[in-house]
Amino acid sequence: MPSIDPTSLGPRETARLLLSVVVPRPIGWASTVGADGTPNLAPYSFFNAVQSNPPMVMLSIARRHGRLKDTLRNIQETGEFVINIADETLAEAMMISSGEYDYGVNELALAKLATAPSVAVAPPRVALAPAALEVTLTQLVPLSETGYTLVIGRVCYFHVRDDLLRANGLVDAQRLRPLARLGGDEFATIGHVFEMARPTV
Repeated sequence: MPSIDPTSLGPRETARLLLSVVVPRPIGWASTVGADGTPNLAPYSFFNAVQSNPPMVMLSIARRHGRLKDTLRNIQETGEFVINIADETLAEAMMISSGEYDYGVNELALAKLATAPSVAVAPPRVALAPAALEVTLTQLVPLSETGYTLVIGRVCYFHVRDDLLRANGLVDAQRLRPLARLGGDEFATIGHVFEMARPTV
């Protein structure tokens, strides 16, 4: 088994190795609105849950050509965002929204996505998303030696399609069919799902 020192690799090689090892990664499809009302929609695979009580999630957002991405700019201006969960049927629309468009381009319109109003935040939800989280910003953490900012927010509303929620409070992952990010241009969907009980200690 080769052992690889990341400092011996170039930035691209390191990124390709890391992002093809840390898989699958959930995709946070973030909808935001700027202080001037400009909407934005973009997917991020540096996304995950942080804790459950209170419920919190994180996005890690890079600068684009040295300037803020629209998502981060909007979150800084308003303190609000929505994480939409993309399923297999929304894959093409999600990819359209991933382009590096100029500020002011409405990716929701570009991808021909209908929206639904949120309850507690201004950014709309993707109407066809099987689940969505309304989030209010709690903390921005610039990551030293990088152009990335860690965005941490508190979930103030959950939206879950009614056929996905089980009586035990869990979402049925096989019905949700979320997209996941792999390395390069590769994506994955939910395959075999199984249960294992934690040991009683």
